[in-house]
Amino acid sequence: MKRLVPRVLVLLLAAACAAPLPAAAPPESTAASPAAGVRRIADLPYGPDPRQRMDAYLPANAQAAPVLVMVHGGAWMFGDKAAASVVGPKVEHWVRERGFVLVSVGYRFVPQVDVAQQAQDVARALAAVQSQAPSWGGDPARVVLMGHSAGAHLVALLAASAPLARQEGVRPWLGTVALDSAALDTAALMRRPHLRFYDRVFGADPAFWRRVSPTDQLAPGTAPLLLVCSTQRRDGSCAQARAFADRVAASGGRAELLPQDLSHGEIDAELGLPGGYTSAVDGFIRSLR
Repeated sequence: MKRLVPRVLVLLLAAACAAPLPAAAPPESTAASPAAGVRRIADLPYGPDPRQRMDAYLPANAQAAPVLVMVHGGAWMFGDKAAASVVGPKVEHWVRERGFVLVSVGYRFVPQVDVAQQAQDVARALAAVQSQAPSWGGDPARVVLMGHSAGAHLVALLAASAPLARQEGVRPWLGTVALDSAALDTAALMRRPHLRFYDRVFGADPAFWRRVSPTDQLAPGTAPLLLVCSTQRRDGSCAQARAFADRVAASGGRAELLPQDLSHGEIDAELGLPGGYTSAVDGFIRSLR
């Protein structure tokens, strides 16, 4: 199957791996159409802001189905919950073929809010999914949280910081899949030479860096984590993912590393397509049940 890498993800790859983010946000990528046999409920609110919305993709005749919650990327400053790269192959594979409910989460962007408030948005959405899942034929006790790029940082932060999730009414979920974040140790990232757009996102306060750093917020009792990373990146995302996995293991938790010879954008866009990458993520999710 032809690789689906929308222009927005090519721009994001450039921002995250090679060059500063342009001053103007790039155009959003084309929205995906639901796969045959899949029903989409669009723009379900979990808060009052227009960006606090989520889309639910439901299989036919779902009953106590597992639920996959997806958080898109976009350098914390842009992105689209309905982009083809975010939901297209994932809906085809997990919803139509595997019978999952998939929920794609939108959230507010920097500078309207800061990264800590974005994590609160994701937590509120996750709590809303757990509450509403039975009405969609989903099982609130079988929820897996997934995010790409900026979304991977946000889901890893929630996984590391159980109090942050609990404050928003989230109950324990089965596990977390972080797709290629280079900000798992946010404080260390900001202390070394880095791309300028990180300054727009994380600011200049070391206390805030630690507050939104999954590494600094990591506590015992973290649910299992799968850390996918691109070996093609030049900013050491795999080394950072490996270090974070080691810290999770040292705290008594479970974290698995899944390096892939794919670009940053392909890590998202190709998940759900047939092949070893999707099979490996499937295997991790199956192990959580």
